[in-house]
Amino acid sequence: MDDHSSRRDFIKVAGVSAAATLVSTAISDAGAAETDSSAPTAGKGKAKVLLGVNMEFIRSADKPFQWGVERAAELGYEYVEPMVHLGRQMLSEGGYFHSVSMLDDPCGIRRICEKAGVKIAAISGHSLLCQPRKGAEHLIQAIRFAGECGATIVNTDEGPKTPWTTIDEDHILMRYTIHEALEVAEPRGIMIGLEMHEQYTKTPEGMDRIFNLVSSPLLGINFDTGNSYLAGQDPIAWLRHVKDRLVHVHAKDISVEQSKEERGKVTGTPVGCACGEGVIDWAQVIAICKTAPRDIILSVECGSVEQAARSIKYLKGLL
Repeated sequence: MDDHSSRRDFIKVAGVSAAATLVSTAISDAGAAETDSSAPTAGKGKAKVLLGVNMEFIRSADKPFQWGVERAAELGYEYVEPMVHLGRQMLSEGGYFHSVSMLDDPCGIRRICEKAGVKIAAISGHSLLCQPRKGAEHLIQAIRFAGECGATIVNTDEGPKTPWTTIDEDHILMRYTIHEALEVAEPRGIMIGLEMHEQYTKTPEGMDRIFNLVSSPLLGINFDTGNSYLAGQDPIAWLRHVKDRLVHVHAKDISVEQSKEERGKVTGTPVGCACGEGVIDWAQVIAICKTAPRDIILSVECGSVEQAARSIKYLKGLL
């Protein structure tokens, strides 16, 4: 075995050990102290279901990340899910958009959340897995950013494919991107949440094929209730199918109007309506999440502060 292969093997072994240590420490901490009873852990038996909000809920408000974190805290959310981007973006820099540049200090993001009294559930690091030239760099940087800001999950999907690649070629490209990302994720104990969102993850079989491209304890499923429904699937049956691989949930409800117009015609949508005002059976979603092997955060994905307020009120009534 050459030196390069040896280093790669060492990284993988060390990464799995690091992840196991992190999980073990979390379990130990949860049993030994009650100072942070809301922190998600793994391997405890019956899972807790916790509430968070994706920062998309302030996108239409034209406000910055810090403003959104403060609103989330005021509404009673325990967790937030920041979205990150590479480089500089004018609206974000000007304070009119919630996305965070990965050129900024991730510790600064953590301090904003700590000051508001919320934790970071996951990073929305959606990348183009089908296009490694773009997707690999973005996902790797999101994982590194997560490691420093205090998140333990980075969510992503396959992204739109290029028009000139075949299905089999796309899966080879996705396998490459996921492998590259996991080599960065494993030493840091960061989980990658694969979400249904585009052409290949619109069915349980398509999601399974991508998930099975690699084998790692740090690859899991970020289940999006709304995307799965709009793709024409039964979200409850699909959620049961992946519950043992579940690491995070995008709590996205779909209005009756949107359902009539788009179901079976699209594979996803940026945000949904307020939870409890659409077609998703949240009592069943919560019941299934409680049977997952780890605590699950429902990260509400809606389109306004008002919808986020109605969502948390409704979901708290079911917990």
